[in-house]
Amino acid sequence: MDLPDAWLVAGCLFQTIWNVRSGNPPEAHIKDYDLFYFDPADLSEAAEARVHARVQSAFADLDITVEAKNQARVHTWYQDYFGFPYPALRSSRDGIDRFLVTSTCVGLQAGASGLALYAPNGLDELYQGRLSPNPLCPHRPLFEKKASAYQERWPWLQIQA
Repeated sequence: MDLPDAWLVAGCLFQTIWNVRSGNPPEAHIKDYDLFYFDPADLSEAAEARVHARVQSAFADLDITVEAKNQARVHTWYQDYFGFPYPALRSSRDGIDRFLVTSTCVGLQAGASGLALYAPNGLDELYQGRLSPNPLCPHRPLFEKKASAYQERWPWLQIQA
């Protein structure tokens, strides 16, 4: 796709692990595939929409939804949408670092030498099903809502205080 600092992130990765552990098909409960990229040259919503349309078109034959989000512009809309301030990010990995649940901070990036895994908090909590709030994104009501929604789909997950 030739997107700068592009990473496949979030639900399609950790939910696949939880599905396999639960005996579900790997793709169960996955509503979309999140693709982060970082382009500080154009922070407009229109530019992000053009990238999103190009990405959707590229994956149209797979019958999945791919959400392309420019991490360079998250700080421009996050507070209006979620009600909490959000710092300007320096990379897509900064965005991965700030997922509400620490065990879900994972990303994969395609490179010349294969796939690179980014998991700043490791993978132990992910495999163990522990859901802990992320101190880099201390938005407790959002964490509680997200963790509860995950636990509804995968009852064995453990929400940590």
